[in-house]
Amino acid sequence: MGMINFFFEDTKKVDFKRRKLKENIHFLLKNEGFICQEINIILCTDEYLLALNERFLKHDYYTDIITFDNSQGNLITGELYISLDRVKENAVKFNVKVEIELYRVIIHGVLHLAGYKDKSSLEKKLMTEKEDYYLLILQKSI
Repeated sequence: MGMINFFFEDTKKVDFKRRKLKENIHFLLKNEGFICQEINIILCTDEYLLALNERFLKHDYYTDIITFDNSQGNLITGELYISLDRVKENAVKFNVKVEIELYRVIIHGVLHLAGYKDKSSLEKKLMTEKEDYYLLILQKSI
């Protein structure tokens, strides 16, 4: 099994079920036909992620996640940068626990690493269905 690492940049640490989340990520990737080599999940602030968004994507707006995919073939390697500020705000907006919204965003990023896109409405629909599916599996295990 590949490595899944968590880091906190420019923000306080938050508690969540890391072991269960890692198991779910491995299950997701295996189920989608991939093998986890290494995924780094970096939790940060809006400002930290905005700077990355501007520097690497030339986007001048806040976002909840940026995924850097370095995968080759079916070996998944990448980095997920996630704004805890966005996660907290979205949790309130969607009336869910912060922990659940964090899991959804992480699953979303892992699905990107597995090749799923969300540009078109059809791609977004499929991505949301996959997020819901894997989030439900994770919630049943915790």
